[in-house]
Amino acid sequence: MIRRFFISLWFVLLSMPVMATEVALNPDHPQQHVVVRGDTLWDISGMFLQFPWHWPDIWHANPQIENPHLIYPGDVISLVYRDGRPVLELTRGSTAYKMSPEVREITLERAIPTIPLDAIRPFLSRPRVVAEEVLATAPYIVASSDERIISGAGDKVYARGVDEEQGMHHSVFRGGPVYKDPETGEILGYEAIYTADAWISVMGDPATVDLRKTTREVMVGDRLLPVVEDDYEMNFIPRASEDSLNGYIISVLDGVSQVGQYQIVVLNLGERDNLEIGHVLSVYQAGDTVIDPILSGREDEDYFNLHNKGKDRNASVTLPDEFSGVAMVFKVFEKVSYAIIMKAKQAIHISDKVSSNLDVARSIREKRKLRLNHGDNTLAE
Repeated sequence: MIRRFFISLWFVLLSMPVMATEVALNPDHPQQHVVVRGDTLWDISGMFLQFPWHWPDIWHANPQIENPHLIYPGDVISLVYRDGRPVLELTRGSTAYKMSPEVREITLERAIPTIPLDAIRPFLSRPRVVAEEVLATAPYIVASSDERIISGAGDKVYARGVDEEQGMHHSVFRGGPVYKDPETGEILGYEAIYTADAWISVMGDPATVDLRKTTREVMVGDRLLPVVEDDYEMNFIPRASEDSLNGYIISVLDGVSQVGQYQIVVLNLGERDNLEIGHVLSVYQAGDTVIDPILSGREDEDYFNLHNKGKDRNASVTLPDEFSGVAMVFKVFEKVSYAIIMKAKQAIHISDKVSSNLDVARSIREKRKLRLNHGDNTLAE
């Protein structure tokens, strides 16, 4: 079975202390919310909190409730106060019923996910980032059954290097772009571009391979990697990192040039940086470097430019980075990770910066309030 987030996700929440001093409530928060199908934890968090990643700080689940670590459609989430501190409480809704004559309870609805699962599922079940040696030593397609240059679903191909111990079910990949650290130039991994599902019908050297589902053409030289069924992690909660993390968006998956909400990016941060599934990061658009009109003398230059002698006409200054959105990490490899953009205030691009410093969201909201109080609604959302 898929290792869904159900038990471990909310078990972690139960064990976390309430730290309301750091929690900012949404000014328009409801007192109660009845969970409906299609809700996500992030959406519900945003109803009650200014910053959804503070959800663990005020969640309280009644341990007397069966499966208090799960939230189902029909459940009621209420905002109450204990010792002057805001707390979110769960009241179990009608998610189960009795079946006769067995008199056993069955779940009618699946627990709500943290984020829209359809957006990330394709990036969870298949290895999309691999080391160079993995592709170099993986089994490879050596020929098709009828000497085709390209093959597709329903075709038969032959592969060398197949290990029977790795099972009969494989995915076909093609080596894609190399992921490099933009500052050090270190090779962080290679994108493995998924092309097809494959089943070994006859073991041997070469082995006979039947192609099933394909997303693009399969070619001689493509590599086979074993499929580990349902081996992906979904037990995450949105939260801030305890470490100071700074990195970059180094790739945008599926050929998108400008990234918006619920699109997937690759970061140059991974397990070795103490990055974890569920960590929320701010995204910044790097400030442009522009010519300084004063130091360069360009502001008052004339035809002969005699009074600007000795000035550096290329004197420049780099503008501050601009906050552009929020991303949440959902898949972590050793040196890189996948993140989903949860909020985009403007277009997000490759080379934009990411940081575990989430205070910028608070400062932007404070500036917005200040300007609104002075009759300027320029920053109104």
